[in-house]
Formats: sequence, C-alpha cells, structure tokens
Amino acid sequence: MRKPQTTSSADVLAKAGIDLHLDLQGSGLRAGLTDALRDAVRSGRLAPGTRLPASRALAADLGIARSTVTECYTDLVEEGWLTARHGSGTRVAERAEPRRATPGSASVEPRRRPVHGLEAGAVDFAEFPRAPWLAAARRAFAVASHSAFGYGDPLGSMELRTALADYLSRVRGVYAGPGQIIITSGFHHGLTVLARALKGRGVEAVAVEGYGLDIYRAVLGDEGMGIPPLRVDEDGARIDDLVELRDVVAVLLTPAHQFPTGFALSTERRAAVLDWARSHGGLILEDDYDGEFRYDRKPVGALQGLDPEHVVYFGTASKSLAPALRLAWMVVPEYLLPAVAAAKGRVDTVSVVDQLIFTEFLTSGAFDRHVRGRRKNYRRRRDELIAALAQNAPDIHVAGMAAGLQAVLVLPAGTEASALRAAARQGLTVSGMAEFRHPAADARLPRRDALVVNFSSVSDSAWPGALRALCAVLR
Repeated sequence: MRKPQTTSSADVLAKAGIDLHLDLQGSGLRAGLTDALRDAVRSGRLAPGTRLPASRALAADLGIARSTVTECYTDLVEEGWLTARHGSGTRVAERAEPRRATPGSASVEPRRRPVHGLEAGAVDFAEFPRAPWLAAARRAFAVASHSAFGYGDPLGSMELRTALADYLSRVRGVYAGPGQIIITSGFHHGLTVLARALKGRGVEAVAVEGYGLDIYRAVLGDEGMGIPPLRVDEDGARIDDLVELRDVVAVLLTPAHQFPTGFALSTERRAAVLDWARSHGGLILEDDYDGEFRYDRKPVGALQGLDPEHVVYFGTASKSLAPALRLAWMVVPEYLLPAVAAAKGRVDTVSVVDQLIFTEFLTSGAFDRHVRGRRKNYRRRRDELIAALAQNAPDIHVAGMAAGLQAVLVLPAGTEASALRAAARQGLTVSGMAEFRHPAADARLPRRDALVVNFSSVSDSAWPGALRALCAVLR
C-alpha cells in the first residue's frame, strides 16, 4: 500500500492563500494598500519573516486588480519593508523590526527603526552561493577518507593549506608554502593568536592606523599590547610616524585598501615600511580584508610577496563568502611558526568539515567564479551610487571607490552628526567616519566629516530603495 504523502501547514497556506486583514484608507487604492501594509509591518502586526498572500489571492480578497497588489508589493520591496524571492514568495523583511506599543506610550511618537543597513562591515548574506557550496560538499564527502572526519590538525587541514598556498600565490602574489599557513576561525582569532605569540617574544606594542575598526584595537589591548596610532592620509598610513616610535617593532596595516578611508598605501610608503621592518627587525601585520574586490585599477599585490620574512599576511572568507563559516588564514614567517603554533593551542578551532568543503570549493574553481560574480555586482552598485550622487548631491565628494565594499562620502566640516541623524529619520543606518578614529589620535590627525557607506550589505531588491533614502539624506 502506498504511503500517504504528508503536507505541511506552510504548503497548505502557500496554495490556499493566507488570510490578511487590511484597512484601506484614502482615495487611491494603490497608495491605500501600500500605506496599510507598511503600517502593519511597522507596528509589528506583521512580524519579520511573515509570508504575505499571493498577489492573485489578496486581489480577490480585496476586490481590486491583481496589478495593483503587484505594484504595491514591488514598491515595498524596493523600500526594504518586504523581500521577494523565487520559490519563497513575498515576505516581511527581517530588518523591518516591529515597534510595539508599551503601556503609557500611546501619546509618544515611537522611534523609527532602521529599514536599510548600509553600515560598514556587513555583507549581503543572500549572496552566499548555496547551490555551488552544496555541490562542493557532495564532491568532497564522496572522496573523503574516514580519517578526514577526525579532530584534525590544530594548524588546519593540510589539503586546505596547500590549496590556499596556490590560490594566494596566483591571486594576491603571496609567497608561502603550505606549512606557513595557519587556519583560524576569523581575523580576530588570528590576530589574538599572533598578539599572544608576539607578547611571548617580548613585543609590547603594535602600531595601528589612526582610522580603523575599534575591535582590532580591542583585540590587541586585551592581550596587553600598546596601540599607538599612525596618521592616515590620501597615501595611506604615515610611515614617518612609525619611524618616530622608537620602541615599536610591529605594525598592523590595511595596505591594499585602507579601512575606512579607502586609500591604498602608496608605492613610496610600501617601500618605506618594508625598509623600516628590515632595518628595525620589525614585523608588518597585513590585513587583506577585501583583497578580491578591485574595480577600475590594477590589483595591488600583497606586501607579503615582497618580503615574506617581515610580513604576516591575514585573509578571510567573511567578506567573499560569509562570516558564519568562520574561515580565515594567516601566512606566518617560518621563524615565528613555533611561537604561533604554541599560542594557537593543541585543539583545532575551525570546523574540519567546512575546511574539507572549502578546499573543494577552491580547487574546483567555484570560489573564483563566485568572487567574479560578486565583483561584477558590486561594481554595478558602486557605479549606480556614483551616478545617483552626481544627480542628487553633486557637491558631495566620493572617495575610496577603486576597490572594496564601501565608499566614503566627504561632508562639509561639522555636518557628520546631523547627516547621521537625517539618515536615521530615513530609516537608514550608515557609519560616520568619527566612529573609526583612534581615541588617542592627536590634532595631527585631521578630523574627517564623512559617511562610510557600504554598498554590498543589502539585497538587490532593497538596493534601489536604500539608494533613494541615501540621496534624500544628502540632497
């Protein structure tokens, strides 16, 4: 006897069309429906992730044209209130957080929650290559030995380290054998391990760029390191500041694409920092956080390839794939390997299974294809951002656009705080340059009023609405 096929409640709702109460007001059907749905999401009556009725079903329930519902859904997708994906229907966006009323707050205007997140550091998680990753997993599991599912090498799978050695040499000009590569669970983990190893060798301070992520400074500070700042300008970090720091023998740099200003370390300063490392017995910590994303300039190779004995190279899959994988790597000079291995510990902290899959993803060429696709998409968004600002805010200077995932919008002096408030009123979250300034930076490091706008962090469907909101802020 054939076993009866089970049907989930979600399938029933998808086929029958869910019920949805909407109170349409106003003279225009499209505007009334759009306002009613927006208010239902904003108030929290429609929770994030809720699937909306099919356009045909809702049109029949309301007695209106299906095209009206379709146009309404499209408007709200572009604004970021809804998301639409083939096979998944139209749903309430996860970022559209509810604003539920609390007792005694009826007369208080509730604060608007962000609709579009363009803050620095985020990525569009919808871009994760699910099908190619699953295909790589199937291939990897099909040929993996039984022993591959054990605890693994604490320094990382040798198969992955070998694949990375080939990839980094080909794409970033990194010079290293597999034995010099250590797999970590993210850049922060790698930086923590290296700081611990340097501390054990008597290093007391690591110089950092005057503008940068505070989490990097915190990681070094947690390991007892001093973190003196270097000035940053249009040629990258000021290496002459480093020369003046007599007791500092290590420096953390983002030379290919300084974060957050977007400028590359100039040829002269690249040579200068390598000269400093050789003459002082110094060590350069090279954070190549978005090295794969170059647009309209010749790719800048890694510093490590110019002097492998004086540079530790850091790379990560967080920007190119997803931070959830917790996959990163560092290339360590041979003389530092014992200290770094001891600092990392005896137990591997990165999923051996994910290393297995990523190895196949790399060697099959799937990673190259994925990065090329994302690079093309991000370049399109970058060009659309430049064009929109030229039309709507021509006085705003755009910098840092030759590479990376964000742009710097230079503002008139003293206007950054007001621009951030205006963005919040538009339901837009962006980063201000001030949040990246080193707290110990002195007057020699000019304060820059600017917005750091991440054009890679929202979905394709939400990008037009986010761009319109940004233009409204700057217009």
